[in-house]
Amino acid sequence: MQRKNYILIHSRFQKNPSRKRGGFAIIMAISVIVVIATIMALSLSLTTQTSKQTTDLYLYEQAVLLSKSATEYALLEISQNNCIDNLNFTEDIYNINIDMHYVYSGALPATCTNSYFTITTPESSGSVLMDVTVSTNAASEPITFFRRSIQKL
Repeated sequence: MQRKNYILIHSRFQKNPSRKRGGFAIIMAISVIVVIATIMALSLSLTTQTSKQTTDLYLYEQAVLLSKSATEYALLEISQNNCIDNLNFTEDIYNINIDMHYVYSGALPATCTNSYFTITTPESSGSVLMDVTVSTNAASEPITFFRRSIQKL
């Protein structure tokens, strides 16, 4: 019986042309992983920033709409109570403050303390200057919207 000598020869002693590229493949794999990790980190950063901006924009637009509604509500209160200097109320997470200054025809009602001057034209019974402030702290940074309007009485 004949002995086979190639059994004793281990494969690591054989010359393998692909063995020279093994180190280069590891370096390439590590660099690809680093590039992908960087892209994922930037993507995550942009996603969180976008969601923050979306939330802030939504709360700001709600404040704008609430300021318009608060102006209409203040006109309703003026028509019912004849003269109001300011209104403060809270709507969900928003604080709404309305300051009113009157330009009136004739004598002002006794309850009015915020008056600029009186007018004597028969075409107008008066106007009110409204400063509406809507603010909230629900966002990542405080949001305050200010609206000034002149309304006919």
